Amino acid sequence: MSNRLPVNKDRKFCYDIVFEQDFSKLTEELNKLDLDIQNRKICIVTDSNVEKLYAKEVQNLLTPNCAAVEIYAFPAGEEHKNLETVQKLYEYLIQKHFTRKDMLFALGGGVVGDLTGFCAATYLRGIDFIQIPTTLLAQVDSSIGGKTGVDFSQYKNMVGAFHMPRLVYMNLSTLKDLDGRQYFAGMAEVLKSALLKDASFYEWLITNLYEICDREPEVVEEMVLNTCTIKKNIVEKDPYEKGDRALLNLGHTLGHAIEKYKNFQLLHGECVALGTVCAAYISWKRQLLSDDEYYEIRDMFVPFNLPITIDEIEPEEIVKLTHSDKKMEQDGIKFILLKKVGKAFMDKTVTDDEMLAAIKEIHFTEEDMKA
Repeated sequence: MSNRLPVNKDRKFCYDIVFEQDFSKLTEELNKLDLDIQNRKICIVTDSNVEKLYAKEVQNLLTPNCAAVEIYAFPAGEEHKNLETVQKLYEYLIQKHFTRKDMLFALGGGVVGDLTGFCAATYLRGIDFIQIPTTLLAQVDSSIGGKTGVDFSQYKNMVGAFHMPRLVYMNLSTLKDLDGRQYFAGMAEVLKSALLKDASFYEWLITNLYEICDREPEVVEEMVLNTCTIKKNIVEKDPYEKGDRALLNLGHTLGHAIEKYKNFQLLHGECVALGTVCAAYISWKRQLLSDDEYYEIRDMFVPFNLPITIDEIEPEEIVKLTHSDKKMEQDGIKFILLKKVGKAFMDKTVTDDEMLAAIKEIHFTEEDMKA
């Protein structure tokens, strides 16, 4: 069954988010945008993993309807989300004579979407692009909202731009091809969204836990739709993160620091899970959450195969890394805390000592193993 989160016609930065079970309606959706695609060249940007799965299929669908359809694939992995890869994509587009009227299609997960969006924002001072996310994390989070960017010297998303896609087209059947670790990494963003804005959705996730883990199509579609609705409603009100959009960073301050400290050996969603446990811990210690609320939030990540402890870290070093985060401001880092399930708020008074205590709470040491 098709689903759609429609564009808000009063806001130029919005776009349709389309939910399908295959790629067959992609051309139809593009034609609805009046983009004159028959006279445009398309470059499908993807990574070496996704290229093998879907790139040719999408190319074959588009080719009869476009001036030309190219495929550009870069090596998979967060370590390739950098300016070197961007430069190589620029060179490819120049060599293929892509102009301002042409388009990029981001086919893949969050790394592909962020990097392609950044290239689209900056190539020839900006060209159109669409998102075709193929991972759960990309579908529920990174493909929506127009945040684009790459890592710089291992600093997460330090170089970027706001550049809205013209369309987000989700083929939800791609989730069947995800390995378990990638699938459950996306669940961190789902749980995060429910925690910060929708307590009833959080309860729904608990109720449907087994169906979600089994990837039952109707349940997964409802889950993705609900998560996207939460983000869509926040982004429409605050597209450039001047206010409430910062709430979407729940779990990301310490999560990004852990991700960098571990040299991106952990997946982004796994680090968000750890960061969210830390945020819940600080909220608990400030007596905003009850004991039961904190422990339920912490333990809810476990059945989705997400970590709530981590070993082989130096907590003090992780705290230092938060001061290089893009969320740092002169009057303090923008930290997202919880008043209760479904109610998040931004706070700039979280101290290094509070963050250190939270990291030590999730730090699993050799002494713990012996106990």
